[in-house]
Amino acid sequence: MSRFKDALTKPGTNIIAEIKYSSPSHGPFACQRPAADVTRIYRDHGAAAISVLTDEERFNGKLEYLRKASEIEDCPPLLRKDFIRTHEQVKEAADNRASAFLLIVRDLSPGLLNDLLHYGEDRNLDALVEIHDPFELETAMAQGVRLIGVNNRDLRTLEVKVNTSFEIAKLMEKETGYTMVAESGIKERSIILELQDAGYSGFLIGSVFMDSKDPGKKLLELRGES
Repeated sequence: MSRFKDALTKPGTNIIAEIKYSSPSHGPFACQRPAADVTRIYRDHGAAAISVLTDEERFNGKLEYLRKASEIEDCPPLLRKDFIRTHEQVKEAADNRASAFLLIVRDLSPGLLNDLLHYGEDRNLDALVEIHDPFELETAMAQGVRLIGVNNRDLRTLEVKVNTSFEIAKLMEKETGYTMVAESGIKERSIILELQDAGYSGFLIGSVFMDSKDPGKKLLELRGES
């Protein structure tokens, strides 16, 4: 089992804490500290893994942030989060010491999804495959995907409905061998506990940390350690 996926299957609340400085739905976030500093905060407060936005156009991200995070001692496993569509982007993730990269089913044909999955496997990278609805879930499962991220945000409208994760969980009740990650709109410990009961073992959270005066304290709170 790879380092990234392994980090999401441990006991407790496994949070993928995200480094992002802006978003289309929010604009700039309050926390604009260097990526290395944010990485240390997340590491010191128990993040299971760290997601780094590298998309420049929409999220003001940079590949450099991934590299800076990877240079921190005892850095948790890193996820490159971007709109990945090419081998070169996957190679960049590996070259900058990511353990995983994001693939968005909505952006890819089944053939390209399969191709990028295998290209990542050959470089010992996990792919977190993001879906938003039952059709996309079916597409991912048909390609043999076992690490599935459920985005509660509709990328077309930017509307967030946490119930999306619960609806997908119902479809997965009889399935085994999958690692499920809930993404977007998770702001409270109570929601995390409900999602854990529904079958989720990982939680990708960014906005609530990057807009906090004390991201580390908020991370502890959502982990149930405050």
